Amino acid sequence: MVLVDQQEYLCEEEKRLRDDRERKHYWKKWGPYVAERQWATVREDYSVNGDAWSHFTHDDARSRTFRWGEDGVAGVSDTHGLQNVAFAFWNEQDDFLKERLFGLSNPQGNHGESIKEVHFHLDNTPCHSYMKFLYKYPQRKFPYEELVLENARRGKEDREYQLIDTGVFDEDRYWDIFIETAKEGHDEEELLFRVTAYNRGTEPAPLHIVPHVWFRNTWAWGYKNAGKKPTIRQVAPLAAQTWHPKLGERFVQLAPSPGTGPSGEDVQPEMIFTENDTNFEALYGARNTQSYVKDAFHRYVVKGEKGAINPDHRGTKSAAWYAFTEDRGVPPGECAVVRLRLSRKYEGYLDEELFDRTIEQRRLEADEFYYRISPLPMTKDLRNIQRQALSGMLWTKQYYHFVYDQWANGDPAMPPPPAGRKSVRNSQWRHMHLDDVLSMPDSWEYPFFAAWDSAFHCIPLTMVDPDFAKKQLDLLTREWYQHPNGQLPAYEWNFGDTNPPVHSWAAYRVFKMERKMYGREDLDFLERVFQKLLLNFTWWVNRKDSEGKNVFEGGFLGLDNIALFNRSEPLPTGGVLEQADSTGWMAFYSLCMLNIALELAKHRRIYEDMASKFFEHFILISDALTYRNGKEEKSLWNEADGFYYDAISWGPPWTQQLPIRSLVGLIPLYAVLTLEPELINKFPSFQRRMNWFIENRNDIAERNIASMTRRGKGNRILLSLVSKERLVKILTRMLDESEFLSDHGIRSLSKYHGAHPFSMDVNGQHFGVAYVPGDSDSGLFGGNSNWRGPIWVAVNFLLVESLLRQYMFYGDSLQVECPTGSGDYMHLGHVAEELQHRLQHLFTRGDNGRRAINDGNDMLDFDPNWSEYLHFYEFFDGNTGRGLGASHQCGWTGLIAKMIQDTGINCRLPQTPRTPSMAANQYFDEVFTGFVRPTSGKSPHHRRSSTFRSIGRRSSFAMSADGDEEASQGSREAVEDGSCCAKEDDNVDHHIACYVAGQIERICSNDAYTIHEDELEARLHD
Repeated sequence: MVLVDQQEYLCEEEKRLRDDRERKHYWKKWGPYVAERQWATVREDYSVNGDAWSHFTHDDARSRTFRWGEDGVAGVSDTHGLQNVAFAFWNEQDDFLKERLFGLSNPQGNHGESIKEVHFHLDNTPCHSYMKFLYKYPQRKFPYEELVLENARRGKEDREYQLIDTGVFDEDRYWDIFIETAKEGHDEEELLFRVTAYNRGTEPAPLHIVPHVWFRNTWAWGYKNAGKKPTIRQVAPLAAQTWHPKLGERFVQLAPSPGTGPSGEDVQPEMIFTENDTNFEALYGARNTQSYVKDAFHRYVVKGEKGAINPDHRGTKSAAWYAFTEDRGVPPGECAVVRLRLSRKYEGYLDEELFDRTIEQRRLEADEFYYRISPLPMTKDLRNIQRQALSGMLWTKQYYHFVYDQWANGDPAMPPPPAGRKSVRNSQWRHMHLDDVLSMPDSWEYPFFAAWDSAFHCIPLTMVDPDFAKKQLDLLTREWYQHPNGQLPAYEWNFGDTNPPVHSWAAYRVFKMERKMYGREDLDFLERVFQKLLLNFTWWVNRKDSEGKNVFEGGFLGLDNIALFNRSEPLPTGGVLEQADSTGWMAFYSLCMLNIALELAKHRRIYEDMASKFFEHFILISDALTYRNGKEEKSLWNEADGFYYDAISWGPPWTQQLPIRSLVGLIPLYAVLTLEPELINKFPSFQRRMNWFIENRNDIAERNIASMTRRGKGNRILLSLVSKERLVKILTRMLDESEFLSDHGIRSLSKYHGAHPFSMDVNGQHFGVAYVPGDSDSGLFGGNSNWRGPIWVAVNFLLVESLLRQYMFYGDSLQVECPTGSGDYMHLGHVAEELQHRLQHLFTRGDNGRRAINDGNDMLDFDPNWSEYLHFYEFFDGNTGRGLGASHQCGWTGLIAKMIQDTGINCRLPQTPRTPSMAANQYFDEVFTGFVRPTSGKSPHHRRSSTFRSIGRRSSFAMSADGDEEASQGSREAVEDGSCCAKEDDNVDHHIACYVAGQIERICSNDAYTIHEDELEARLHD
């Protein structure tokens, strides 16, 4: 499926993707779709004032049934969240069972909501045939209260107080709990779960592992079409039958766990049952409608309430309680293992040897799949970063359910919501009826979709699963998402807010990436999305250009606190804020739509007219940004500063620029496109219209900042919002290390404003903007993100693309100093590569062995049980690269995976030369020598199987001296037995090796930048 030099070789995961796409097997029916946080979401908020954080708290979630979804640790469900599997733990120190991840609500955190756990998404495949999750669970009492109180004590200027700051992991007194999920090789309905919990401490410690299987509550709300109530009932000491009217019959099958105590006796699980219904008595002092309620397992395991569970061994929520407590618990360095199977067939026992071998086979297939994604040689560190980034993207797929009518009006069997609740938020989005698996920005902090985040997500997702990426883009333009007026929903806190218009860019990028990587050209997808985006483009023109001048307002545009004022509210000064970024985004939008129209016109000539429309729209926007309605008006461009600024307009000629050097002034760089002469010649109608415009609107064409008549590299035409002169001036500031350029990418606000803050007093109120490289020092937009100095990967990604497009026109003829003042000049392709390398240095080890994201923490950098695991933060300190904000923001930070694919082969370490040919020469010697297709490698250590297995079924796993475990030779042979034949593997390896050698030669010859041309623009021949 992945093309290597136009040759197609399908590994096992790629075959599953093919079968899923062709609807032969529904491989994606089960996946990691259970949210990590369902409590305190807008969907679960039925308060009168819209205070979701206090209406449904973490403590409430233990006893209160969710209306719109479920949450859990390492949860797996079907695509409609009906049946769920997740894992709970207890260390005999905590006051309650660990059934979900803990974090602070927005009011509790000194920088907004924040998870206060440590977990990692280590591995995942697009069909979810293999998944691996790591949860680090303290053996000491979890410091819930300390985390709340200390963060409450700290102010906006202080750092967040995290779990690792509490000392709870000192002396290695914690559990490394690895949770693996696998599917059988030829049956997508057969799910295998294995929990392996290592005692990293120096003393024995008890641990209770309690896997849960339950149904989402669809029966308590009073709807006639709810169907029969599902059931789970015990049918054997180690098995339960589950039934759901939409899913049918399944069986939960367990195995005894190998004992960890001196007796050697197996740990036998106890199956326990209850109902997934609210405990009204505990929460509200009211009478329960059920005898057995949601919090029963906590009360039974932790509190010892024997009457909490159903003695008839049935319900809608079940669990298996494994207690590893013999002789004070699991010895140091040892592990506890739990095996669970969810199956459509009941075999009476769980074959543990086959079970382990199946999981190992899926892991090897995952290795093969990720190797195929990026076959070019790169360091082990970069490959690990890329794989965890992509795996995190797949782990943050979640089931999202929301029906406006039911949410706003309440359910028949429930008390009606407060009368004023409908007017709190989203009252104009009554058409919404959502029931889909969506890509979330962060698995805990942002368990809801966000329009522009989703667009960025789709770039790395296309690397592994273009079908899912296309569906995400398609969904947001469908009638049950997109507003009838054309607006795309922003996010659940305010669907009507305005996100930057990046959907067309993402759609075209996904289309081009799929064609390049997989050899498939999905014109139906491109045309369908384009048609819906015409409505969205019209909405922008009608709603965000209030005076019809092609200068746009837009609002906050996803940049939260970047401006002097809250851009989503009326200005305290009066007037209208004319935004350089909003206007830049619309010019960018026009060019993206032009690109798509030209692509579609290659197949349907009618789209030539649409291309002409967006060509002219771009020209008028770009002219308005500079000249507007007459020379008397001030421009958004400041010639003296060489930068674009927002301006307050009270009507001509009264305007005032706000001289804040921020990302707002860099966004106009995004609007750039090159047109090949061969492509223009293919479309005579478009060519005639373009020529007419040049001849008859000569005033605009000549003065316009687009290069209309000059030809560049390859005889290309350049459409650009910035002229060559302005481009150089902007880049002089952007590449200045005392302004925007940091060691780890481009800052969102110039460092200049650290010593020179900008402020304004309006009607007795003081407003100011200063360089703040870390967390936000204000509560604007919740205070949990900061655009006044930190580095954001997504906007850097677009800057890199714009530089590559400019290079496609200027080639070697335009050289700029990088960094400014260094005396080192390079063309814009080299500048783009330099930025990508700096961004990768956020995650890669430096020459001192440290990762910038870890902020000098010795445990995170050097402890072997921590150092290879990464968090993908929301944004990064503008001075140090320290990770900030949401810690599992794999969404747009996952773009690092694409950068590694593009430039990881010659990513320099901090002390290596910048030019790709020199870097390659000294880098490839190390990397290329290790260029081999992945084989079985090491598998994680697992305890022996339980004695329940017969002698003839002994495990083939053996422990090595270092505590890791690897498959014996016999096991490896068995594992490899199902792979492709050796001859075919040799052919694949030979072809890929030749392809890699050719790519290396291309990079060393300084021709690397042409690799990306077929991903960026419409071309006559792709």
